[in-house]
Amino acid sequence: MAPALLLVPAALASFILAFGTGVEFVRFTSLRPLLGGIPESGGSDARQGWLAALQDHSILASLAWDLGLLLLFVGQHSLMATETVKAWMSRYFGVLQRSLYVACTALALQSLILPQLVMRYWEPVPRGPVLWEARAEPWATWVPLLCFVLHVISWLLIFSILLVFDYAELMGLKQVYYHVLGLGEPLALKSPRALRLFSHLRHPVCVELLTVLWVVPTLGTDRLLLALLLTVYLGLAHGLDQQDLHYLRAQLQRKLRLLSRPQDVEAE
Repeated sequence: MAPALLLVPAALASFILAFGTGVEFVRFTSLRPLLGGIPESGGSDARQGWLAALQDHSILASLAWDLGLLLLFVGQHSLMATETVKAWMSRYFGVLQRSLYVACTALALQSLILPQLVMRYWEPVPRGPVLWEARAEPWATWVPLLCFVLHVISWLLIFSILLVFDYAELMGLKQVYYHVLGLGEPLALKSPRALRLFSHLRHPVCVELLTVLWVVPTLGTDRLLLALLLTVYLGLAHGLDQQDLHYLRAQLQRKLRLLSRPQDVEAE
């Protein structure tokens, strides 16, 4: 049992790293664009047009750097999710396979050592063109407020969905917990319909993340690159069909019934 208990600190460390990265991701995708965290150089009047931006080497260099960071994250996230890599990781790391995947995903986003680049080394392009911008009143007041409300709703939905989809298992904690107690693999206890859903739905918060990415008061060049690439990536990662939707509806109804039972008992 002692060697098995050594797995617990590793899984907890992965969870803490992922949680901290999640907080940083909220700041990067929501607080930074909504609260004006991106530095400006010369104000919005100094921004160039699209044609001029294509000839500006500094803008192109920043966009190329940001694209490289995104491709690094997408490559890591996709490669480690393949069956071949997962089988190799399970062979050498055993029950920590999911925790290692989560930790590497967090490291690809959060700059702690050299390979962790995306959020810490992201290059804003303040002089680049914008697709839209709320500058004139009353839009300059109401559009950021509306975006803030939609972002809050989206993040609340994301956290709720993660809880419904078994957050402990997504983070790799449940696998280690089951292993230490000798309960086997959590996925082995799930129904074939649930396993089928998980094979089709790699990211259960697609719509909410798209809202966070696109609903901003100012859609600048680097934000457009971020939103476009992650939208394509999220779209390619989904393959839901009618059977999956029926299963999701049944699970939602079951969980709602479980939540209403304590109220029914108190009423009696």
